[in-house]
Parts: sequence; structure tokens; C-alpha cells
Amino acid sequence: MRSIYRDLYCGLKEGNAVGLVTTCGPGGRTKLTKRLGPEAWESGPDDEGPRVRWNGDEVTVEEVFLPRSRMIILGGGHIAVPLSKIASLLEFDVTVFDDRPSFANHERFPEASSVICDAFANVSGALEIRGRDYVVIVTRGHRHDSLCLRDILRGTAPRYISMVASRHRAAVTLRQMEEEGFSSDLTGRLHSPAGLDIGAATPEEIALSIVSEAVLERRRGGTGGASRNSERYADMRLMEWLSGDGYEKIALVTVLLARGSTPRDAGAKMAVLPDGRSVGSIGGGCAEANVIRDAIDVIQNGGYRIRTADMTDPAEDDEMACGGSMEVLIEAL
Repeated sequence: MRSIYRDLYCGLKEGNAVGLVTTCGPGGRTKLTKRLGPEAWESGPDDEGPRVRWNGDEVTVEEVFLPRSRMIILGGGHIAVPLSKIASLLEFDVTVFDDRPSFANHERFPEASSVICDAFANVSGALEIRGRDYVVIVTRGHRHDSLCLRDILRGTAPRYISMVASRHRAAVTLRQMEEEGFSSDLTGRLHSPAGLDIGAATPEEIALSIVSEAVLERRRGGTGGASRNSERYADMRLMEWLSGDGYEKIALVTVLLARGSTPRDAGAKMAVLPDGRSVGSIGGGCAEANVIRDAIDVIQNGGYRIRTADMTDPAEDDEMACGGSMEVLIEAL
């Protein structure tokens, strides 16, 4: 089954949405992956979690995984460095673009998946910007900012686009774009000044505010309504680990259904090793500890198990304590 997760990880690395179908029953378990087309993106990350179907003693779990969102940082200056680090930590696939070799290099941005050194006039030619991308314009000057923004507005609109600028400079740039014929619908998508208003002053704080705004867009889908159903975005660190050779026997835990106030939603995954260590998390606490104990038993005996994890701590009488429960699938790999 390890080859299944290698195929799943490779598909995600290629930028594809990937479907995984797991069937567990008296006759054993089967897994099947499939590359998915553009329709997998249409419902976005706020769609429901895994689809679970029962047929007697047999259960089928259908999951859809989306690859990491790409954050394109246009400009490799002092804000771009912490921006790349924080974005990568929060599971964005980072691309940095600058026209100066001393700024556009992997030594400066070791965590970035791609670093491109080219003229800003070639942004659209060097980068195929997609509707699910996150773009941050943070070049060294107004002329380069306007060049990048103009180029981006002519193509496919990314999911998120921001520009690091003062309010005055942002207003001047937007007015200029509209005078050139760009519609207010397009220019209205620009977040500028970039980032949430947290009173940021240092490059690190500004980077934090920008990534926070991008995460807000990723998790809420631009609607302004809270949503935690974002588990379809694959945990790429866990997927990479599952695809490798760093283990012999493990148990994989998948949250099938979440009820009430749970730390993670349906689709969350965690791998458990024979000694009780885990990769990933389904929320921590006593409930996770109980699941880990069950997982160790599954590793020893094989097969699979479906259990209910109660997230309510019976010793906790605080009305504000987390509650709810999760149905989890525990399977030996």
C-alpha cells in the first residue's frame, strides 16, 4: 500500500487534485488513486469531508486531496525573506521572483520550491498564474509594482493578490489601473496595503500580517464566514513521509466524521508508529491518546478498526471546554 501513497504524493507534487478510494471489508482492504480534473477545484476547500458509504460489513471511503496552494512572491527584498519562511511553514508552495541574481537565489530562500531570476516584465511568461494562486507584490519600487500588477490583471485572476504599499501609493496605483481601462471588479480584488491590520512595523511582522490574510482567504474562501472544513488541502509533510521508506509498519488514522466542537474536521490524518510516536495530529488530548493506543493494537494485529473518539474530558467541568466526537478509521499499513 505504500506505493499508493507514493502515487498520491507524486500527483500532488505535480499540482494535481488526487482522489483516493479506500474499501475495507471482510475480504480485506483495497486502495485506488485517481488524478482529478478541474471539477475537483470548483467546490473549493469548504466542501464536505470524506464520503463514507456502508454496504453491510464493507465500508468505502472516498477522499479528495488538493495540493498546496502556491504563493508567488514578486520581489526578493527584506520583507520577502520572512514572508517565504512563514508561508512555507504554513503549507504554501512558495515561488520567489526577482530580477536581481543577488536576491533571487536558493541560498537566500532555501525553503522556496522555486526561485526565478528574470525581468518583472516577464512575470506572465515565466509564471502561469492560476486561479488558485496567492500573489504578493513586494518589489523595490512603484514602477515594478505597477508593471507586475498590470501584467497579472491582464491574465487569470489569482485567488488572492496583495501589494505592499502605503495607502496613498495603493490609491494612486489603483486609479492608474482604472484609467488604463481595467475594471473596478479586477482592481477591487487587490489587497493593499497588504496584510491584516495588526499594527505591523518590522519586516517579520509585515510578513506575518500578509500570510495571516492569505490564510484567512484560504480558510474562509473569501466569503467572510468562518469555515474549518479545509482538510482537503493535503498535509504535504505527512504525505511525503507516507511515500518514503522511513517506516516498516504503521497505522494510519483518518477522521471520517466530526460532530460538535472538535479540534480537527473530517479528513484530518495522523500516522502512528509502533512505539506510539505520531506524525501529524487529529487534535491532541486524551482522545488522541486513546486512538494511538488502538492504533498500536492495529499495527500488531493488522486489518482496520473504526472507533468513536470522544473529545469531551469527563474531568473538566468548564462549560467552555472542547466537546464533540469523531469517527475515525484506523488501518494498518
